[in-house]
Amino acid sequence: MNLDFLKELHLEENNNGTWTGVSSHSSADYISSFSPVDGKLIGKVSTTTEAQYQDVLKTAQSAFIEWRKMPAPKRGEIVRQYGDALRKHKDALGRLVSYEMGKSLQEGWGEVQEMIDICDFAVGLSRQLYGLSMHSERPEHRMYEQWHPIGIVGIISAFNFPVAVWAWNSMIAMVCGNVCVWKASEKTPMCSVACQKILNDVLKENNLPEGISSIITGDATVGKWLTNDKRIPLISATGSTRMGRAVGQDVAARLGRSLLELGGNNAIIITPSADLKVVLTGAVFGAVGTCGQRCTSTRRLIIHESIYDTVKENIASAYTQLKIGNPLDTNNHIGPLIDTDSVNAYLKSIEAVKEQGGNFVVEGKQLSGDEYSSGCYVSPSIAEVTNDLAIVQHETFAPLLYLIKYSGDLHNAIAIQNDVPQGLSSAIMTNNLKDAELFLAAGGSDCGIANVNIGTSGAEIGGAFGGEKETGGGRESGSDSWKAYMRRQTNTINYSDDVPLAQGIEFNF
Repeated sequence: MNLDFLKELHLEENNNGTWTGVSSHSSADYISSFSPVDGKLIGKVSTTTEAQYQDVLKTAQSAFIEWRKMPAPKRGEIVRQYGDALRKHKDALGRLVSYEMGKSLQEGWGEVQEMIDICDFAVGLSRQLYGLSMHSERPEHRMYEQWHPIGIVGIISAFNFPVAVWAWNSMIAMVCGNVCVWKASEKTPMCSVACQKILNDVLKENNLPEGISSIITGDATVGKWLTNDKRIPLISATGSTRMGRAVGQDVAARLGRSLLELGGNNAIIITPSADLKVVLTGAVFGAVGTCGQRCTSTRRLIIHESIYDTVKENIASAYTQLKIGNPLDTNNHIGPLIDTDSVNAYLKSIEAVKEQGGNFVVEGKQLSGDEYSSGCYVSPSIAEVTNDLAIVQHETFAPLLYLIKYSGDLHNAIAIQNDVPQGLSSAIMTNNLKDAELFLAAGGSDCGIANVNIGTSGAEIGGAFGGEKETGGGRESGSDSWKAYMRRQTNTINYSDDVPLAQGIEFNF
């Protein structure tokens, strides 16, 4: 396999995973990154020692003092340059994402494009960090509010989007005047090193301190250093609900802020008026894209009984046409799961479906043979179930799609959709305007994302991304999500010769 993209990203040698405050506190431990594509070693990244972590935080604090003084549009210019650097390296970085994580090359390129898009968004945002002006009840007083950077933003990202989610957070945080410390998933450490190297070049060319952005590497212990650190006012964490609970508790205990993007159990409601061609594309990509390892992956199809059999046959037929193999081959639709632990979890979920009374339309399995020698490849599954099964209520991070039949009107389908602990993404397939509006109304979908005639995955950076319930309630990326990375300050200015008090209070002496 041609791995020249590693050389373009300067990853052909071992790398020190602690990228700022590098000192004599060297680490003797390394994380080895093996590709799920072919099982080969990509590289080793040193784990961060506690002494190195302290160096990183001191360097970040120092960088913040300089960075926050730079006018926001000037900070936007640095982000613009990073976006241009990503354009230059889009092919190579996309290939690394595909090779280290296992998603299709099209999705790898798409993830880097998300980074570029959020850079463009952040550049515009750097001139739009608006506050409000308000009328005071006191004469000759002026009131307004403004937004200030909060300091160090800690970012914990997951393996399934090893570069884009960091960019969603860091590019917005940076134009807001913050500095960032990033703990990437230990399953995809080379992607974080590549992103940091590219950014370091931009910072160096502009004579700016490296501490504006830093990476630390390691397991949950390193993550806990972040979440328990009072010097870090905001932790943005993406991952499982279990992880999010632990992060939320740690940060809340020190009265910090947390922005949580956690699990999903996403459904598409398919009504009798749905265009079945639209259904097929949206449902199949949603279910098998990234081998079912997106937080927005489609887990459930809630199908009206009048078209249930037709939809089931169409989906099952489409699955026979899916090509599974090396994701760097653009002819393949599905790559591997991230590791063999994920494979075992998937196989256990298949057994749980059987034990709980589900019926398989297509039963997936672990694939074997030379092309699948890494042991991480599986075929996708389709099962007929009821929504109340314990396994259906749980998020299986693999290509396991559930078919659920509903009868009666749309209220019944919406009730089924909402009857899970998670609340990230949702969709309805319909050509009935009333059904679409009901789904989007206050009594409709309870998710942070609700789509009409598109699938549950594939969010654009212009909208705020996030969900409700056990998904955590956070919002990243577009809209006014920037406010999470800043602190609001209300200002009142008295330009009179008196000191009138609010609410007409008199205080004379």
